[in-house]
Order: sequence, then structure tokens, then C-alpha cells
Amino acid sequence: MAKNRKNQDGRSHALQRRENIVSYLFLAPALLFFVCFVVLPMGMGIVTSLFNYTMKSPVSADTFVGLKNYITLFQDDIFLKALRNTFVLVIVAVPAVTLFSLWVGASIYNMRGGVRSFFRCVFYLPVVTGTVAVVVVWRWMFDSYNGIFNYILKAVGLIHENIQWLGDARFALGCIILILFTTSVGQPIVLYVAALGNVDQSLVEAAEVDGATKLQTFWRIKWPSIMPTTLYVLVITTINTFQCFSLVQLLTSGGPMHSTDTVMYYLYTNAFSLYKYGFANSMGVVLAIIIAILSAVQFKVMSKDVEY
Repeated sequence: MAKNRKNQDGRSHALQRRENIVSYLFLAPALLFFVCFVVLPMGMGIVTSLFNYTMKSPVSADTFVGLKNYITLFQDDIFLKALRNTFVLVIVAVPAVTLFSLWVGASIYNMRGGVRSFFRCVFYLPVVTGTVAVVVVWRWMFDSYNGIFNYILKAVGLIHENIQWLGDARFALGCIILILFTTSVGQPIVLYVAALGNVDQSLVEAAEVDGATKLQTFWRIKWPSIMPTTLYVLVITTINTFQCFSLVQLLTSGGPMHSTDTVMYYLYTNAFSLYKYGFANSMGVVLAIIIAILSAVQFKVMSKDVEY
């Protein structure tokens, strides 16, 4: 009789067990990949951050330094400057990307299908274009002698001498933020257009019949419906901005005078130029903790308004 026992949905326990085994077998390759290339490297990074680990000094009892790397990290003026620059990128770029993407998504959603697809393609093009190709174009635009920005500003009389956009500490970080913004809005715009398409149109029509304005309709009906998309955009944009590396490496290499250094670029410099792997891994751990805390705060603050 035990073999014939069934659970609440009418399936026998043996059948359910076989289905579970098959499910785990299908999941096994992805789980194995995740463990080998995500979980284990993360664990190794945390462990090696406690050692004076370099090319010549492997992990051993003699190279164990405990929390010394972390103490040295927060006494390092360059790291503190890189951390500040990273927070500036996040504080400026994340709200700007989210608000601009929402505005553009709401604007092009009401357009005809062909026009809507055209604008989605235009804004998404920098996302699928290689970073090197994008940087080449922007380097020409910011060029001190032949760049289009200096040409236009001199033509309208706003400046009289060429500006060293990427060579001046006053402007370099702003240039990075501008490029980061243009390469980050593509995916959120597409997501917002899709989210607006899933809004219950019967509620929108009822609000319009009751005399609600477009702004009232958006704020009371559409905005709550796209809150899950907004939460996703905020979290992903925050993570990607904290991990900003390629733009800094290709455009300024952290200069001038470390004015565009970010945590990821300084981490790369210590790991692959100075070969201070333990010290670099301590930066990675600190950055991961900061990202985890901010993501948790974003989920906590916005989850009350999100309907899953």
C-alpha cells in the first residue's frame, strides 16, 4: 500500500521523486557551471584577501596577514579617491539613466509601431555596439584639437581656447559620466516600453472616462504597474555603474592625477600591473559588500510598492 500512496495533487510519491531527479539532472550543468565559475572564485577571492598573495608569495601560513589588507585599503588615498569617484558615478548616472529611460519609454510607447521600433533600435544601438568602437567615436569627439565639442563651442563663441576634455581633472570624470549615460539607457528604454505594454488598458480607459489627465493616469495607474521594472532597472544600473571599468581604461587610464580612477580600475591595476592579488581581492570584497547593501536597501525601500 505504501507504493500506492499519493500526495495532494494525485501523483504517487515515486512519480514525484522521479520528476525531481530528472529536474535536478537538467539543472546540473548550470549548477555545476555556477559553482565552478561563480561560487568557488568568490570564495577564493575572500580567502586570498586575507593573505599577502602575489606572484612570488603564494597562499601559505607565512603570507597570512588577516585583516591587514583591509586596514591598508582604507588608509590608501588613491583607493579612497577611487571609491569617491565610483560613488559620484552611481549618484549621478543611476537616477539620470532611470528617469531619462522612463521619459523616453513613455514618449515612444504612444507612437506608431514602426516609429516606436526605430527609436528603440536607435537607443539600443550603443548597447550592442562594441565598447572599443564606442570609445573610438567619443575620443574623437573629445579630441583637444580636432574634436567636435571644441569646434562647436569655439564656433558659437563660448570658448576661445581648446579644452583638454580627457586631460583635465575638472572635466574628465564628467566625460566618463556622459559616455556611461549614453551607453546605459538602451536596455531600460526597451524594458519600459515592454512594461507599459503590459499595463491593464481597461484601467487606463476608465480613468480617462472619469476625466483624469495624462499625468494623473500615469502616476496613479501606469507607475504602480511598472514598479517591478523600475526596481530591476535601478538595481542592475547600480551594479553596472559600480563595475565601470572599460570606459576608464580605454579613455583615461585613471588619469589625470587619479581623477577618474574607479574601484574596479584600481583593483585591475593592483592585480595585473602590480601583481598584488591579495590586496586587490580585498577591494573586490569591499565592493561586493557595498553593492549588496545598496541592492538590499533598494529592494527594501521599493518592495512595498511592487506587486509580484
